Amino acid sequence: MPDTIALDRISHHFDTAIERIELFRDLSYTIRADETLAIIGPSGAGKSSLLAIAAGLEIPAGGAVRFTIDGVAVDALTMRANSGFIFQQFHLMPELDAIGNLALPLRLKGNRHAFDIAANWLEKVGLKDRARHRPHQLSGGEQQRIAVARAFVTGPRFIFADEPTGNLDVHTSESVAALMFDCARETRCGLIIVTHSHAMAKRADTVLLLDSGQLKSAA
Repeated sequence: MPDTIALDRISHHFDTAIERIELFRDLSYTIRADETLAIIGPSGAGKSSLLAIAAGLEIPAGGAVRFTIDGVAVDALTMRANSGFIFQQFHLMPELDAIGNLALPLRLKGNRHAFDIAANWLEKVGLKDRARHRPHQLSGGEQQRIAVARAFVTGPRFIFADEPTGNLDVHTSESVAALMFDCARETRCGLIIVTHSHAMAKRADTVLLLDSGQLKSAA
């Protein structure tokens, strides 16, 4: 059975100075590590909050999230340790070169082969010749390729991506999208993407629309 993230009747909101904004209520869905999933919807619908809750980064205002790895229930901290993250901003360490950025999460886990694994991933994403370049010496597309590789380098069960191509031009966006989906399918890692791009969403096995507090199939 694949690893799963079960959203059980979750609700979420945020408060302003004058009112409470309800994002969604009583949403249920089970995300599986053997699928790619895209979440689309209008700005302000709560897509990023839903992603953060599914990743164990936020606690829902109501309902429960249940994480399962290898058939065993785990807590949010364990799920985060077995996940990778890709954001609109690249979040690379400016003082580290490309291979150093890739090796860092492996080194933090005590992996003695961190730089060898990082080098393999650099080659996989077509940036072998940029190994010693720092982020400011790389284009936006190259930085995001590094960020994608960094998310996958530790062998996670799930990858969570929030508008991963929002800062890229159309051509570069298509290239980065193809890279993410290829890596997810090659590594058999669950990929959950929040995106405004319908072209990217079409690459996913399942597309869900979050709108007016409801989550439904966009097929």
